[in-house]
Amino acid sequence: MRISARVDYAVRAAIELAAAAPDALTCDRIAQSQGIPSRFLQSILGDLQHARLVTSQRGREGGYRLALPPEQVSIARVMRVEQGFLAEVHGQRPEDVEYPGPAAELARVWVAARESYRQVLERVTLADVVAGTLPPHVAELAELESAWRSFGAVAGDVTG
Repeated sequence: MRISARVDYAVRAAIELAAAAPDALTCDRIAQSQGIPSRFLQSILGDLQHARLVTSQRGREGGYRLALPPEQVSIARVMRVEQGFLAEVHGQRPEDVEYPGPAAELARVWVAARESYRQVLERVTLADVVAGTLPPHVAELAELESAWRSFGAVAGDVTG
């Protein structure tokens, strides 16, 4: 799993807006609160606005707001604005990939991995994160000791 800075910033900005809902926040306030470069964030907020997840208003009472209630916006939905598909293989959807010979079953592995990813990201909303209450199956996964360990790129390294 690789989450780009752009995707991470988009999700964090959306969470800030969810926490402030229904009030508006300026780009600078979100940027300062989350430690995101303001110019980069302006572009991201523009993407979220184009995707109709965020609205903006100019003026003294202006700023950005979520266009939907936070409980209706999944983390996956925000991520897709910045990265497209949640999982892809060489720019294709996993179900569209075909491999020859002994690697043929690998496409099914990619499809299963994507579904596992969805099981978390589609079911966690901005409201869940703001409230600090994840859906039970997600909370259970996060409590696993192994979830907090990265497995290194070197064979046999399970600590990295």
